[in-house]
Amino acid sequence: MVKNLENILKKLLKKYPDVKTSLKYSNNFELLVSVILSAQCTDKKVNEVTEKLFKILKKPEDYASVSLEKLENYIKPTGFFRNKAKNIQKTARIILKDFNSKVPDTMEEMLKLSGVARKTANVVLGNAYGVVEGI
Repeated sequence: MVKNLENILKKLLKKYPDVKTSLKYSNNFELLVSVILSAQCTDKKVNEVTEKLFKILKKPEDYASVSLEKLENYIKPTGFFRNKAKNIQKTARIILKDFNSKVPDTMEEMLKLSGVARKTANVVLGNAYGVVEGI
């Protein structure tokens, strides 16, 4: 069974050596915000929203201090915007307070962020740091 899995993984890596997310971002915090927004939403829609959002809110401090109502309005087209806005704002505050404004680089630390479960953590860790904790 393990040998089979190893062979499949080798073939996939050979066929798709440079798989990256289609989300557009310029830093690890933007990637994290994009992945949170992508829940129950297409990457295309997230990219449309973040194209404007990332011009207005540039760093964790901006997300931590913006009014929840404004943040909700910015991300409304992604759906579930109230919950996503709360999670993004809380995550920004945790990153500022506990991680010196840097997106964590371990699964254990990522799971301390609001609205971040293993799937989100895996996408961020893989794309931001090359860390693979799961397939």
